Amino acid sequence: MDYNDQIKNRVKRIEGQLRGILKMMEEDKDCKDVITQLSAARTAIDRTIGVVVSSNLVECVRTAEENGYKTEDLVLEAVNLLVKSR
Repeated sequence: MDYNDQIKNRVKRIEGQLRGILKMMEEDKDCKDVITQLSAARTAIDRTIGVVVSSNLVECVRTAEENGYKTEDLVLEAVNLLVKSR
């Protein structure tokens, strides 16, 4: 799969969020603020997983259809990946 710049930028933003959270912890910031930022990072990771799985699914379905294969198994596999990520 080709990871485009949009996906890479999402991961870079998440990396920045995590560095910020670590800095907050080192500065003994309030627990509520740290948890809020951790939750935001988790949401960003979940959304990135969704983008990667859906992009990969589109690519796999196109390839399968071009080669005359059924796509149901690919869709099921993508759904299972999303379920496992939670």
